[in-house]
Amino acid sequence: MKTATDCPSLSPHELAEHLKLDGCQLVDVREPVEHAEAHVSGAKLIPLGQIEGRCSEIDRKRTVIVMCQAGKRGQAAAEKLRALGFTDVCNLAGGLNAWKDAGMPCAAGSRKVMPLMRQVQIAVGFFVLTGSLLTAFVDPHWVYLTMFFGAGLLFAGLSGFCGLAMILAKMPWNSVTAASCCSK
Repeated sequence: MKTATDCPSLSPHELAEHLKLDGCQLVDVREPVEHAEAHVSGAKLIPLGQIEGRCSEIDRKRTVIVMCQAGKRGQAAAEKLRALGFTDVCNLAGGLNAWKDAGMPCAAGSRKVMPLMRQVQIAVGFFVLTGSLLTAFVDPHWVYLTMFFGAGLLFAGLSGFCGLAMILAKMPWNSVTAASCCSK
């Protein structure tokens, strides 16, 4: 259901037409490690957390299309850009996942890392299992560790924001160089 603050969305096929015809600017708001793994050629990487500080890099006179992995961060970025005075802003519905599902081409960097969501699943699984074992064999108060990660998963699912993913994106094994990001 759309709300009054929702920005227009484009399908992958509509984005492909825009990229061919009108010279719009595509802004990828994912983290550098995600962008390095796969991205739409020509997309400018500006992670969601940097949108306000780097909005001067975006031409206000041209259509801005934002994208993320699945659409949620892209929608948040589009709303931030609107609040910053950008008038012609759209979001790629379904993000890079929808782009790939539509059979559209993706560029890939030279660095392959485990996807962030898989890293999140491993970390949460580890801490839930550890909390459960500590609760059963050491002290019942360790149940709070399990509850903390369960609440975090619930929050991430309901809000579309995963703090653990943002922390993991900054870990050394996920660091990428400008050359491996291929950003313009």
